[in-house]
Amino acid sequence: MSDSLERLYEAVIAAKDLDPATSRTARLFQRGPSKMAKKLAEEAIEVVIDAVNGNTEAVVRESADLLYNLTVLWAAAGVKPEDVWREMERREEMLGIAEKLPKAAVKMPKVLASKALPAKALSKTLPKELSKATASPAVRRRIVALEARSSRKRH
Repeated sequence: MSDSLERLYEAVIAAKDLDPATSRTARLFQRGPSKMAKKLAEEAIEVVIDAVNGNTEAVVRESADLLYNLTVLWAAAGVKPEDVWREMERREEMLGIAEKLPKAAVKMPKVLASKALPAKALSKTLPKELSKATASPAVRRRIVALEARSSRKRH
């Protein structure tokens, strides 16, 4: 799978400077990161809806669109597929490949904790507001629940 995504990434990089009138990728780059993010979110929602409705074929099609738009956003953000794979490997060492890192602080063995980016380093690489939120394990993000009739925020 990573070969396919890496080929897609290279194709996205090659297409970003093409004519926006004929290239969807070039058009996304021309419109900027906010448009790229909007397209990514739309595709993610379509995948979710199709999965909930049990439409496997549509999940496959929309997932391909989702991966395309994610790859475009990666390229615009200067993220390479190998950066993501490296993070996946780091997480696998900590919790196993099938687990997502929890939002709350996890007590890590000292060996693994040394691989984490210290708060001081975060402040040099991220905007002030983001580095504070990322460095503090107590900070929690709101969770937005999707419901059939309406959406409501939970704390």
